[in-house]
Amino acid sequence: MSDAFVVNNLPDRTITYQEREYLFFSGTAYLGLPQHPAFQQLFVESVGRYGTVFGSSRNGNLQLGIYEEAEAKLAQFVGAENVLTLSSGMMAGQAVVNVLRLQKTELIYGPCAHPAIWDGPATALPSMSFADWAAQLPAQVQTMPAGPLAILLNSIEAVRSEYYTFEWVNALPDDRAITLVIDDSHGLGVLNNGRGIWPQVPKKPNVNLIVTASTAKAMGLPGGAIIGRTETLAATRKTAFFGACSPIPPAYLDAYLRADALYADRRDKLQQNLLLAEKLLIPTGLFTHAKGYPVFFTEQDDLYPFLLERGIFIYSFAYPTATDRANSRIVISAFHEFADIQKLAEAIYTYSF
Repeated sequence: MSDAFVVNNLPDRTITYQEREYLFFSGTAYLGLPQHPAFQQLFVESVGRYGTVFGSSRNGNLQLGIYEEAEAKLAQFVGAENVLTLSSGMMAGQAVVNVLRLQKTELIYGPCAHPAIWDGPATALPSMSFADWAAQLPAQVQTMPAGPLAILLNSIEAVRSEYYTFEWVNALPDDRAITLVIDDSHGLGVLNNGRGIWPQVPKKPNVNLIVTASTAKAMGLPGGAIIGRTETLAATRKTAFFGACSPIPPAYLDAYLRADALYADRRDKLQQNLLLAEKLLIPTGLFTHAKGYPVFFTEQDDLYPFLLERGIFIYSFAYPTATDRANSRIVISAFHEFADIQKLAEAIYTYSF
């Protein structure tokens, strides 16, 4: 992108570009952990024990116990049977899709489903609203041919900051096996006090719930996770796709195991920042916002250059493909200070009024 800012340091609450400082309200580091000195120190200590990467297959004849220990901890926290980690959220999603493909599963996609769970680059997604899609889904499932069936969708509309409801799961037919795959990349670490979408989805005996997620967003760990039943994850682990994947660097999982207090503190700080941001930004009428979620979406794309002139950098680019319309949103993080949010609000009031 020719108009993109190119900087040479990790964005924090500010970035510096061409000798000018900007407040940074973009990215997906919702808890601000990659920038937190205490979290960085935990990782430095862990690198001393595990190095920078584990150059082996998870299915090799040498195993590192840190993987099972961290996966068990995350599973317990979320409330699921088991967790399997991979090198990214994209790999986690594709590992699940690979298994579905091997099983010759019929796939039903929800609106705006993340590319991580697409079955190929040209996957067609419904253009209707999520509410309309969910309302017609049980009837659609009834018309599907016998055989393996999976429903794939996101946990939240993270771009436009809209919550999804999952009561429709209870209305799915009881007389056939269904796999429900939910990409929770933007929810894990934030939704449901950090537990993500898993506790929120109704559980049905005939519905095999699988949650995939990037851990590189709120959780600050460059990897991905598959959350689900033990037997499901065991089958995924046996595939050539998983066996050929490089694992998440073990030092990050070691840091995760020792970061409980930091995660709790950063979630509290994010919620404090969100309370202030909601109080100041919602009355402008410019934003779509799911209460308690750190994204404020606006249709006013000219807000980006307006704020940029005033030393404030917000999210504004085409996503998920280069041909999509650029979307503009403000991202609140735990690394922000109250004064940052107040300065942002003052600039937006100038734009609005």
